[in-house]
Amino acid sequence: MFVPGTVAAVVLAAGGGTRWDGDGHKLLALAAGRPLAAYALIAAAEAGLDELVIVAGPADLVGAGIVPDGATVLHNDRWLDGQASSLRLAVEHARLVGHAAVVVGLADSPGVPSEAWRAVAAAPSPLAVATFDGRRRPPTRIGRELWDDLPVGGDEGARNLISGRPDLLVEVACPGDPTDVDMLEDLRRWN
Repeated sequence: MFVPGTVAAVVLAAGGGTRWDGDGHKLLALAAGRPLAAYALIAAAEAGLDELVIVAGPADLVGAGIVPDGATVLHNDRWLDGQASSLRLAVEHARLVGHAAVVVGLADSPGVPSEAWRAVAAAPSPLAVATFDGRRRPPTRIGRELWDDLPVGGDEGARNLISGRPDLLVEVACPGDPTDVDMLEDLRRWN
């Protein structure tokens, strides 16, 4: 059942960037003159949801000066345990704050605009995912009633929940480019 209430935008930015073959951490690599993660952080902030939560790891986003004013930064000390640990940290924060849902996106997807975040947040279901040219990609809305169904470990994030609950899933057609920047060649293509 859909429960209205406050919704947090959650940007997962705690990965190690292990496939990155450039200098430094990929989230801090310059993309068109600004750190890569800045694009996702700005888009999530401009979506205007009730709270912006950033789950950070080894990349110093605060030191890079790219954390939007008013954002909540959670440091995931267990980032090596995979994306599920970051998602769990964000959900536990959202539970404590009392949010009805989280909309989760990735810091290494600079082409996802604020419109996509807003559209997914507004979906009339506890489980919604953006689609870009028919492809399911984050951001993903996860209602409070589904948080306990999220994985406790690994890099799956919400994928198993999405595939396992077709009865609840709403696909939201969105503008933008959801491509992850994982390697230096990806960054060159994006630039």
